[in-house]
Amino acid sequence: MSGTGSAPFPSSDQLADELAVAFELADVADACTLEPFMDRAFDVERKADASEVTAVDRGTEAAIADRLRRLRPEHALFGEEHGERAGTGTGWRWIVDPIDGTSGYVRGIPVWATLLALTYAPPSRPPQLAAAVVSAPALGRRWWATAGGGAFADGRACRVSDVGELADAQVSITFSAGWQELGLVPALNAIIGGARRARGMGDFWQHCLVAEGAMDVAVDAVGVAPYDIAAVRLLVEEAGGRLTDRHGVATHDSDTAISSNGVLHDEILRRLGAERPPVS
Repeated sequence: MSGTGSAPFPSSDQLADELAVAFELADVADACTLEPFMDRAFDVERKADASEVTAVDRGTEAAIADRLRRLRPEHALFGEEHGERAGTGTGWRWIVDPIDGTSGYVRGIPVWATLLALTYAPPSRPPQLAAAVVSAPALGRRWWATAGGGAFADGRACRVSDVGELADAQVSITFSAGWQELGLVPALNAIIGGARRARGMGDFWQHCLVAEGAMDVAVDAVGVAPYDIAAVRLLVEEAGGRLTDRHGVATHDSDTAISSNGVLHDEILRRLGAERPPVS
């Protein structure tokens, strides 16, 4: 059984075992989410921040947690809908978004996914991303990655693009009130104006497309949370790209997230008023 905390970081064999668990959790989630989406069989509520939530969101996270209790009872879990469930000190922690893209889900837009990320905290060190699965059953797509093991889309290895000029780039920008409050909408518009083509893919998909090399830059909405970003961060990084917050910090714990092929990243940060942080 992996996760004893005796090694600095899990071996590739251990990560493969945990990835298999992530696939099983994704299968559980798909079974919970796809049929109600196809049948439009749910009621929509509003959270305190006015974002949509359904019983499917809550039930899917509960089903994931239930399966995880059987498969890895010692692992901790942090989910969007039900919060934190403590583990037994092994260093393993799952970060789960049962439906990323609920606003599209409730409108019949098939761009939504279950996001599953697994972190491991070696002794006396901060947590590191270990494995991730993004499952989008309405699109018929699934992405996954392990630390040091690469990123994959439906079994095909992912690699970011080598586009080196913004004028040649395809970018995805997700506008939100937060960007307006930061006074950065003009900068985002300038990025769009300088790019070859701009799209608004939104949510997980834009970052997955960066990992695949189909998009070159993705700027997410202000207000994202770890469960929105952890899984896609590992995908992008294992595909050779970068994912940081708007200040250039490589993290999934910020309220902003920008992914890119790496080549264009510093220019995007500069245009948003940030500088690349010093290498520690």
